[in-house]
Amino acid sequence: MNDNRRGFLKKATFAALAVSGINQMVSGAFAAGRGKKIKLHPNDIVVFQGDSITDANRDRKQLTANIGVALGSGYSLMAGSALLNNHPELSLQIFNRGVGGDKVYQLIDRWENDTINLKPDVLSILIGVNDHWSVVKHHYTGTIETYRDDYKKLLERTKSVLPDVKILIGEPFGVKGVKAVDDSWYPKFDEFRTVARELAQQYDAGFIPYQSVFDQAQKAAPGAYWTLDGVHPTAAGAQLMAQAWLAAVK
Repeated sequence: MNDNRRGFLKKATFAALAVSGINQMVSGAFAAGRGKKIKLHPNDIVVFQGDSITDANRDRKQLTANIGVALGSGYSLMAGSALLNNHPELSLQIFNRGVGGDKVYQLIDRWENDTINLKPDVLSILIGVNDHWSVVKHHYTGTIETYRDDYKKLLERTKSVLPDVKILIGEPFGVKGVKAVDDSWYPKFDEFRTVARELAQQYDAGFIPYQSVFDQAQKAAPGAYWTLDGVHPTAAGAQLMAQAWLAAVK
């Protein structure tokens, strides 16, 4: 076997082990987090909604489905690209409508244009970090009750207009000890995670246990490897989130 062949096989083996490791972390997190899966169908319209974690610097002038710059540079792009690549037979249309800085009430303000009018068959929502972070850092006066009530209002509105929509609720997460996420976040921030899980159960939505995913990931590498500031993912963290998102669909 020549050196080039040997080097190629060695790299391929390392890549396979890395993918296997990520899959094992995600599988372990889903088992611990009791995440529920939803089923994709041909011609489904998939919409990612949320704050800056979802936004990931997307080009907001690009509104067409399946366009790379319109999906941003984060987990929405990575998960969406994988879906399109792995399931061309489904002819999916994938949109990202996340907006940096959003709290739940700001989703409500733009919901008609950015969600309802797209008529999604699959709606992925990740929201809650700013509902807490803004209290800690920016004097926002919302409470956990505000978060719960606004989120319920959002889900009720969605279900009333789109009764057949399949909803995925992402768990708000924080990686403690990485810059912004410190002791001042806890134990209050855990309540936002609890509310998201309860609403997923109440509205029969899929649930992505992102906190469990990042907790598992820190057994392989420290928090700063996965997130820039405890909230916004690095490239590795975004891929981790994408794998978790993909594990929630079938």
